[in-house]
Amino acid sequence: LAVARPGSLRLTRREVPYLVVFGIAGVAMVQWLYFVSIGRLPIGIALLIEYIAPILIALWAWAVFKEPIRRRIWVALVLAVVGLSVVVEVWSGLSLDGLGVAAALSAAVAYAIYVLMAERAVRRRDPASLTAYGFLFAALFWAAVQPLWRFPAGRLDDGVSLLGHLERFSLPVWLLLLYVVVAGTMITFLLVAAALRHISATRVGIVAMLEPVAASGVAFLWLGESFGAAQLVGGTIVLTAILLAQTSR
Repeated sequence: LAVARPGSLRLTRREVPYLVVFGIAGVAMVQWLYFVSIGRLPIGIALLIEYIAPILIALWAWAVFKEPIRRRIWVALVLAVVGLSVVVEVWSGLSLDGLGVAAALSAAVAYAIYVLMAERAVRRRDPASLTAYGFLFAALFWAAVQPLWRFPAGRLDDGVSLLGHLERFSLPVWLLLLYVVVAGTMITFLLVAAALRHISATRVGIVAMLEPVAASGVAFLWLGESFGAAQLVGGTIVLTAILLAQTSR
C-alpha cells in the first residue's frame, strides 16, 4: 500500500528517532519476546501473560496522557483477564519457566509500547507507511544483531508436516515462513495501526484479547486439541468483556 503511494513514505528528520524506537521496541521486541516465551511456556499461559498489555495501555493512557477511562472499561479489563485465565485453566498446577515468564512479561510491555506509539503516530502518518517504517527499522536492527549470513538458508526447502488433522500434508519451510511474516505479522500489525485511527488504544488492546480464544478454536479444529467447558466459559467471558468495552462510549 505504501509503495503504491510513494508520497506517504516521505520522512522528516524529526520523525526518525520516534520511528526507530517504534520499530525496535514496538515491532522487533514484540515478535522476539513472544517466540522466546512460547518456546519455554505453554502457549496459552504465554498469551495470558502477554495480554496484560491492555491493562498497561489503559494505565498509561490514564496516568500519563490523562485520558478519561470509564469504569466500564476497567470492568471489561478484569473480565477479559479472568476469561483468559479460565480458557488456559491456570489452576491446573503448572511449573513455569522463569525465563519464559520474564519474556512473556517483557512482550506485554513491548506490545503496549507498540500500540501506544502507533496511536500517536497514525495522527500524522497513514497506517501503511507507519507499518512499513516499523518493519524497516526492525529489520535493520535484526540484520545488525543477527547478520544474514548466519541464517540457516539450507533449511528453507525442508518439508514440514502441518500436524493434527492435516498431518498427511507438508509444506516447505520457506512457504511457512512467508505466511508467518506476511499474514501472521505484517498484515496483523497493519490492521492494529489502522484500527487505532478509529478506536482508542485501550479498546484495541481489549479486542486483541480475542486472540487466545481464537487460537484455542483453531487448535481444536486443526490440531484436535480438547475444547472443554472451561474454554467455552472463558471464551464467553472474554467476548462479554469485548462487547462491554465497545459499548462504553
